[in-house]
Amino acid sequence: MNKIECKELTKVYQDQRKALDKVSFSIETKGIFSLIGRNGAGKTTLVRILATELEPTSGTASINNHDILTQTNKLREKIAIVPQEARTIRWMTPKQTVFSYLLWRGFPYKQANKLASEALAKLGLQKYANTLNTRLSGGTKRKVLIATVTASEAEIIFLDEPTTGLDPISRRQLWDVLHELGKTRFIFLTTHYLEEAEQLANNIGSLKDGKLISIGTLQELRKKLPFQYSIKLSAKTWVPTVKDAEITVSTSGYTQIMTNETEAFRLARLLSEQDAKFAITPVTLDDIFFHLVGQKVEDYNET
Repeated sequence: MNKIECKELTKVYQDQRKALDKVSFSIETKGIFSLIGRNGAGKTTLVRILATELEPTSGTASINNHDILTQTNKLREKIAIVPQEARTIRWMTPKQTVFSYLLWRGFPYKQANKLASEALAKLGLQKYANTLNTRLSGGTKRKVLIATVTASEAEIIFLDEPTTGLDPISRRQLWDVLHELGKTRFIFLTTHYLEEAEQLANNIGSLKDGKLISIGTLQELRKKLPFQYSIKLSAKTWVPTVKDAEITVSTSGYTQIMTNETEAFRLARLLSEQDAKFAITPVTLDDIFFHLVGQKVEDYNET
């Protein structure tokens, strides 16, 4: 079975900052895996180590039975990465961008040309193929970068916060692209957008201060909470008496009640009778993250 396996992976930088602290996990290289955490949690460091761009201080890791330190060249043939800081070259076109990347990876001229055209077509970029990158929107530029790695036919693709800075529409369009891509490739996606991880990922890992604090499917992570349902009340809405629940009030004024199924539906009936404005849902990844790290969701999303 093909897997990414990390054993006590640690990275300490020269300023003695510990970016990763004995991170250990094993995940199948199938579908989409999302690594979440606020800025500075260690996400980029972990990606760079797994993508053979950075050596760990200690610990080991392998991808599909290829050791990241001793089998680097073989591994690089199977992986591709779009780093967080990646940008398209202003004076090149999307076709030139993808084509030149494939030549750099060692593809023959004719094959690189063919694969570049196919990758742009799959991402709906044909009409922009010969437009200068500088004239493209932010979302389209990100798609061009993703086209470079998909064209490479890499089995494993690392995307480090690929939607940061995009407007909501462009972000959701890119989600559609990644969802389709995850059907044929393994995507290791880092993000600080919790909704993004919830919508895209088969499995989700969470980092805090360089430590892995959780990993699993959304359903598995939900079981880490004492309550499985969330009721949100708009500001100044009447809050009923609750028997068994966790109640928080956000800085924006809404009240959240996390409770069990029986109590959730009892409260829903009471609120409906009062014509109160409320929403009831199973607990979200936002709720799970807040519970695990002890941090308010709105504070997290502002970082």
